[in-house]
Amino acid sequence: MNKKDILSLSLDELKIEMEGIGEKVFRAKQVYEWLHTKLADSFEEMTNLSKNLREKLEAAYCIPSVKMLERQVSKLDGTNKFLFQLEDGNVVESVLMRYKHGNSVCISSQVGCRMGCKFCASTIGGLERNLLPAEMLGQVYQIQKISGERVSNIVIMGTGEPLDNYDNFVRFIRLVTDENGLNISQRNITVSTCGIVPNMKRLAEEGFQITLALSLHGSTQEKRKNLMPIANKYELSEVLEACDYYFEKTGRRITFEYSLVQGVNDRDEDAKELIGILKPRNCHLNLIPVNPIKERDFQKPSRKSAEAFKNQLEKSGVNATIRREMGSDIDGACGQLRRRYVNK
Repeated sequence: MNKKDILSLSLDELKIEMEGIGEKVFRAKQVYEWLHTKLADSFEEMTNLSKNLREKLEAAYCIPSVKMLERQVSKLDGTNKFLFQLEDGNVVESVLMRYKHGNSVCISSQVGCRMGCKFCASTIGGLERNLLPAEMLGQVYQIQKISGERVSNIVIMGTGEPLDNYDNFVRFIRLVTDENGLNISQRNITVSTCGIVPNMKRLAEEGFQITLALSLHGSTQEKRKNLMPIANKYELSEVLEACDYYFEKTGRRITFEYSLVQGVNDRDEDAKELIGILKPRNCHLNLIPVNPIKERDFQKPSRKSAEAFKNQLEKSGVNATIRREMGSDIDGACGQLRRRYVNK
């Protein structure tokens, strides 16, 4: 018999399950607390439940496993990069970054990715499968257990396109922000998308207060198409309209992500075109000097040239920052650690 994934269930669903196995409803709260605040990996650990109930749970349910295979720690800034193995042998990676305002984790939403963005290691090899809500939670929970420190911010920007795994992603958000669980503030969660327009609009209707980050990477439709295959499906004008819709519905300022690739999208004309797009919008631009990967011949611009690009934008009233590099002495770029493991 196939066991049911108990970690992906909401508290209300768990109450129905408890009744279904002949238990009192209040047991659901106890089990939920073990799973989502005490971060139990097994039913055996749930010591305030009767042996009989633990056996019932063991027989009917599973807690999808997320196990650490490898951990790299940056000597420069203490950033931790984790490689986690899932029950089926697939691997995903996550990152823990420590900032003054708290600990931020970057998690994966899929094994691999089918979006095909040209500067990204995550997409080489395509999409294996979607992650379950439990496997997304598992990355956060394991990092919190391993580090012994509370996670206060989450970015869903690791391997995968979260809005290509929409239902599981939305359920993950509801669980990780639930007041009966880790209770992470929605305002401390950012989701990155390369621009799946219908799902951006769906997300605007969910009633969340999370930040939407759009991977822009090109200042015109043609330039986006050269770097991002998704641009063949959705015009830049449609994507920007979906961003405006998200802002209108949620009041949350949009973040635009822009990977700076030397000689490809970091010229004066690119800056001027970006100003045209971004100046009328309430938004923030995150400039990310590209992480060179050996499968591609993209190079990052010099620090001086990246600063000049940012200054040009700021002079015209566009709010821009150059993302601080974290963990540059370890496999820092999205997908690098997993890629190395898979190749090995």
